[in-house]
Amino acid sequence: MKIIVLMKQVANKDAVLRIGSDEKWINEADVAMQTNESDGYALEEALRMKEKHGGKVTVMTVGTDRAESALRACLALGVDEACLLSDDTFKGSDQQAIGKILSAGLKKLGEYDLILAGKQAIDSDSAQVPGAVAAALGLPQAMFVKKFESVGDGKATVYRTTEDGYDVVELPLPAVVSVVKEINEPRLPSLKGKMAAKKKEITKWSASDLGL
Repeated sequence: MKIIVLMKQVANKDAVLRIGSDEKWINEADVAMQTNESDGYALEEALRMKEKHGGKVTVMTVGTDRAESALRACLALGVDEACLLSDDTFKGSDQQAIGKILSAGLKKLGEYDLILAGKQAIDSDSAQVPGAVAAALGLPQAMFVKKFESVGDGKATVYRTTEDGYDVVELPLPAVVSVVKEINEPRLPSLKGKMAAKKKEITKWSASDLGL
């Protein structure tokens, strides 16, 4: 089973934020960064599926070279491959544009069974990117999933949270699924995992590599 996890590097939730000189975004130069918390649950679910069904987990993000630290944090947990989509033209992209960039990266990556993501990033808080990726790729989607009932035989059955409880949804694979924190408890990296992550190569693709 081949699983892709979409991840975002965000400012540390306890960081002091200041508006940048362009007056459009924060000044990230002196801000400590972290992996988006919600994406950690998607990553943990992917690793559990790999342990149960076998296969490979790849993590993908859009960002600058600074995002490599977040990717290596994912590799330290047991991710097999990491992919950074990075180009000056990507700076300032909104959620729909990020969805387009990620979908181009996923097309270049090739075949996969499942695309997982956290329900939303703590900076923009929009929860739009997973849906934008699904729309761009023409894939079925289920957002805000709290449980995978089953995965296999070309389909997945999930519990999708609603205001009144949850819906049980069956999806043909490949599909895009965003998850909520109730789905699991993320693991911590081992020292061995951290050491191995330092040596792993990170695939880096520019706009021209992606045909954008």
